[in-house]
Amino acid sequence: MDDATRQLVGRLEKLDTCAVSDALDQLKLPGATQGIRPMWPCPKIVGRAVTVKIAPAGLTRPEAHLATPAVAGAEEGDVIVIDNGGRPDQSCWGDILSNAAQVKGIRGVVIDGASRDIDGSRDIGFPVYAKSMVMQTARGRVQQEAYNILIQCGGSQVRPGDLVIADGSGVVIVVAEQAEEVIVTAERIQAREAEMIKAVRAGRSVVEVMAESAFQAIHQEAH
Repeated sequence: MDDATRQLVGRLEKLDTCAVSDALDQLKLPGATQGIRPMWPCPKIVGRAVTVKIAPAGLTRPEAHLATPAVAGAEEGDVIVIDNGGRPDQSCWGDILSNAAQVKGIRGVVIDGASRDIDGSRDIGFPVYAKSMVMQTARGRVQQEAYNILIQCGGSQVRPGDLVIADGSGVVIVVAEQAEEVIVTAERIQAREAEMIKAVRAGRSVVEVMAESAFQAIHQEAH
């Protein structure tokens, strides 16, 4: 990870997915995923995407166990993002992969589909964000098609090197080339909303605070 990307990741870590999603809306950009949530009370994760595409198992035998080349090739601070077609009943990740990823310094995994061994991942503190959890093995059901290619995750396009932020509210993908603009906008939104919360906690009417033109501007300004 180069210094410029590392700085962007550091700024993104100070934000939450709601502020980043609002920034994407304001800038008319995609990136907010649907249906992906933490499988245990995971900490927020932020990092550069390493992508994996999963396909149904068939006559063609995979060259490696699914996701292992991605884990081996990832750098410290990266996030594994897996396109498993949203399948709720076929796992593509388990606790052995979580242990291997943690050893590499990978921040977490985001799965458009299912994971297994959630207890094992939780016990070592490895964040798993997915659509569902199952106990069945992936063997004979799915296999890796490719990694570090264009994929989709929760309805959003993800490319290798795009930025990922995931927390209790969900998962957002930030296109690498527009990360600076998205982060600047999200920083302004989060700061303004922090002022609103401060005003409400100081006793101001929430009706008045929510109706103020300054609040409306953070969602309407064109950039």
